Amino acid sequence: MSNLYSTDFNLWIDRTTRLLRERRWHEIDLTHLIEEVENLGKSERREITSQLTRLLLHLLKWQYQPQRRSDSWLDSITDARTQIGLAIEDSPSLKGYLVEQLEESYQRARRQAARQTGIEISTFPDVCPYSPELVLAEDWLPEV
Repeated sequence: MSNLYSTDFNLWIDRTTRLLRERRWHEIDLTHLIEEVENLGKSERREITSQLTRLLLHLLKWQYQPQRRSDSWLDSITDARTQIGLAIEDSPSLKGYLVEQLEESYQRARRQAARQTGIEISTFPDVCPYSPELVLAEDWLPEV
């Protein structure tokens, strides 16, 4: 079955699912199953980090370039909040991960904002000025 994992991943999933349902434990490719379960968690966390960085980037641009505000920025803010909300709804423990990643994501967003706007990076606060609650609040946008 290990060979099936490398040659036809979808077929491996179908077979593994069937074996699990039939409780045929001894036939399961346990090594790859464990790897895939671990990767699911990593993928969810990576998605939270990606969406959080995108959200913070657009919040910074919204705050520091008020003359350039656009519907596309607002759409990006709304979509990132929605995607984060859906992920947390599916896995509430990810909210703690979001809180842990706020500062790291903010630093990425800060660098991206400086590159994209041409604004000196030192203009943006060194530490994230937004609380997790504000970042996720549907009706909140930063002002100048």
